[in-house]
Amino acid sequence: MYLFRLMLAAVCAALVVLVPRPAAAATDIPDRRALADFFDAAMADGLAANHVPGAVVSVVGGGKILFSKGYGLADVENRRPFDPDTSLVRIASITKLFTWTAVMQQVQRGRLDLKADVNRYLTAFRVPETYPRPITLQDLMDHTAGFEDRTIGVGSRSRNDVPPLGDYLAGNMPARVRPPGEVSAYSNYGAALAGYIVSQVSGQPYDEYVRDHILEPLAMRHSTATEPVPAPLAADLARSYDYEDGAYRRKPFVFDNLAPDGSISATANDMAHFMIAHLRDGRFGDRRILDEPTARLMHRRSFAADPRVDGYAHGFKEQTFNGHRVLMHDGGWEGFQSALLLVPDADLGLFVSMNGMGGADAAVDVIPPFFDRFLPGERAAPDGGAPVTPVEGFYKLTRSAESSIEKVVALTDSTPLRVEGGKLVFRGSTWSPLGPGLYQQDGGTQRLAPVTGGSGAAYVATDGPAYQRVPWWDTPPVNAVVVLLFAVTALTAVLGLPVAAVIRRVRRRPVPRVWRAGRVLTWLAAVAGLAFVVLFALVLTGDTSILYGVPADVQVLLALPVLALALTATAIVTTVRGWRHAGVLARGHQVVVLAGLLAFLWFCRHWNLLGWHL
Repeated sequence: MYLFRLMLAAVCAALVVLVPRPAAAATDIPDRRALADFFDAAMADGLAANHVPGAVVSVVGGGKILFSKGYGLADVENRRPFDPDTSLVRIASITKLFTWTAVMQQVQRGRLDLKADVNRYLTAFRVPETYPRPITLQDLMDHTAGFEDRTIGVGSRSRNDVPPLGDYLAGNMPARVRPPGEVSAYSNYGAALAGYIVSQVSGQPYDEYVRDHILEPLAMRHSTATEPVPAPLAADLARSYDYEDGAYRRKPFVFDNLAPDGSISATANDMAHFMIAHLRDGRFGDRRILDEPTARLMHRRSFAADPRVDGYAHGFKEQTFNGHRVLMHDGGWEGFQSALLLVPDADLGLFVSMNGMGGADAAVDVIPPFFDRFLPGERAAPDGGAPVTPVEGFYKLTRSAESSIEKVVALTDSTPLRVEGGKLVFRGSTWSPLGPGLYQQDGGTQRLAPVTGGSGAAYVATDGPAYQRVPWWDTPPVNAVVVLLFAVTALTAVLGLPVAAVIRRVRRRPVPRVWRAGRVLTWLAAVAGLAFVVLFALVLTGDTSILYGVPADVQVLLALPVLALALTATAIVTTVRGWRHAGVLARGHQVVVLAGLLAFLWFCRHWNLLGWHL
């Protein structure tokens, strides 16, 4: 499913901190020649190895652009090279930094309060009061609102298909699945809601607000938050690609229904202006997008599940590279993979964007070596901390779905956490104790801390995403057993019923019509269930996109469990009616098969696969 690809962008920041780095002394701001030598080599290797057509990069420091350059092709079909001045890339979730900047502008003007209930600013719809504590703008910025994650239907194929932002937010609100402020769970919906609130209090549509209050003051003349890209800029929009069977395949332009979470297209040099403004505490040249106190507040840490691991700073993701605190955000959308990183203590900023699905892997070949070359150092040992005992079991990303068919992704992505000899084994790595209740990845620098939420839930907070322990009935082994037991019992019905019919004919043993009907109905339910299991497994391992909604073929597929439910219910009634007419072995087999079907139906109901969670 497309969701797996989409998640690559979300974990890109986490991936780049897994590479070991040498300790070294800090360096001065690099010069253009050194930067050119580094990127010329790194891009040549990274793009070719990961089948990415092109990339663009800009580096700022000391209040100016130190280096910018395009590599490879922005448009493969027309052989158009990347240009940092003119080539627009879709920066995807880096758009959120503009949304959070807009929020802080309205805080500065006194129109918004970070600690106020977001419902104060909503008139057309309201966020349900699921928990006693309301959701605040601060929660939205820290991704701690407690929303589930949803991907179904977040994109549209044309501008005419994009609903008004308020209508979409009202009609597609994700469920609140945990108390706010407890743990981070990245939320595109939360960012879009914040952007909508900015529009409500400012009286301007989101794209116009960003144009007037951020892009124009920063002289970002080749950038836009409007979709589609306005005609004067459209010809310079870079294209994005997938690489299949030795050739590049262009990805389509997908309209973002949640515009404030990812609609901006920008050039590398324009993004340099944005980085300079944030490194200069809101100032770019003689213009300001934030006053100094507000900018400094925005860059201050606002949430971390454990103070010794990286967290959020009013929408910026915190990452630690070679001991340097980095304020960053990454973004991935239909083939574009981008990252923006600010290093306040070095007055340095980096923006890089690649236009291929392999860009997430190519970033690993560029970003960590960039820090090793220009910002070497060593991460300091942590102080203090509370000794929280890790809870063994299976964990899923807190960024997961609960109320839609996407819930099943958590089943395929859950991973065990084990304690072995005082160390943790988690996500394919071993983590050694670094302090009370703190662990560090062996051979890497990423850190992990077990956390107990106020609701009593067990979490694992890392320098990247957070994970939540799942109950035993949600674990892959238990569900694998359920599906296997169903498959075995269903196969005995599918294969056994025809054999039994032949034997009855040979022996000329009559079977009452009501009992025969029950067996046939059970056989049909078993066939429907087995067909669904096989076909749905193929869907999970395929490339089915749910950006535009649940595809028609998947909707048809989801009718099979509903059919199995109807057949099973009828078979149970018919079996009860014909019970006294059957032999002991036939009764026993019928009970076993029906029990397997009930287990299958529980599985479908639990994972929202019964067709009414579309």
